Amino acid sequence: MNPTDTLTLAKFLSQPEGDVTYELIDGQAVPKVSPKYFHSALQTALIILLRNWCKGKGRVGSEWAIVLQRHDKAARFPRRNVPCQGKDWVPVPDIAYISYKRLPASWKRNEACPVPPEIIIEIISPNQSVKELEEKAKDYLNAGVANVWIVEPETQSITVISPDDVRQKYIGDSPIVDSTLPSLVLTPQQIFAEADLV
Repeated sequence: MNPTDTLTLAKFLSQPEGDVTYELIDGQAVPKVSPKYFHSALQTALIILLRNWCKGKGRVGSEWAIVLQRHDKAARFPRRNVPCQGKDWVPVPDIAYISYKRLPASWKRNEACPVPPEIIIEIISPNQSVKELEEKAKDYLNAGVANVWIVEPETQSITVISPDDVRQKYIGDSPIVDSTLPSLVLTPQQIFAEADLV
């Protein structure tokens, strides 16, 4: 994939899979950073914990491309009843949870997720900043994602960001409260222990 080509959504999605994972951002194929051990261990732990919880409720995917619309900063918070067209955007979040209400259990296709998930989880890599992921979280929320979790390996914390820009940081054995997952009982301690990082 030539990174200087301007790609349509259809052209991007038709590209063959390879060793490098790409995201579609502003018509460009942007390579995703290769994760390190903490990232990998936390991703695996979260997949295990969420899959055990969501049986019969929905599906959990890791590194699964999602077709969304990304809005310019000026159009991020449009007034109600004012249409706002975004640009095609295909991020590849670390983890996504999509309920069967949003994407029925009968949907079984080997393609990018066609709907915004309820939850997207991004794990901070050493070369990323919290601010970068908070900006990406805004894009996710403006594209219809219900909540975004940002996992910080260094501080062993999880921040849940909701569409009204409310941020709640969880550490230790504080139960993570997420209105879209009311029956989920999970703490940062459980996640980091499952990842064998405590």
